Amino acid sequence: MAQEPLAQRGNFLHIYDFRVKPGFEDEFVRLFEAFDYGDDNPMHKSPAQRKDGVLCRDSTDPQRFFLIAEWASIEEHAKILPVLKEMKPAFIQYIEGGAAAFKPRYVEVVLSTPEHILNKAAEA
Repeated sequence: MAQEPLAQRGNFLHIYDFRVKPGFEDEFVRLFEAFDYGDDNPMHKSPAQRKDGVLCRDSTDPQRFFLIAEWASIEEHAKILPVLKEMKPAFIQYIEGGAAAFKPRYVEVVLSTPEHILNKAAEA
């Protein structure tokens, strides 16, 4: 099986870095999953989303989480974010600082491993 890069050059990642209130980490994950995979998540309806997000938990700080996904456009993601926040998903109540603290940092993917290099590595 050939490897594939985490993201493609020219796209953007949104990276949320936030903390969850102590003792509510598991409930946060449960509610986030219910919303994220539900039919109402406006992020999943955008053609600008290139790869679905992943929710990550810091291995040394169980209250710290990261949400990362790949998009073709910062503007498209930023346009949908207020719609999502207006929906007031239940998971937001467990984020320290609430909706104001649930904001992404955008980064541009400036390099990703070319396919021929990945294919060569898979043959080894």
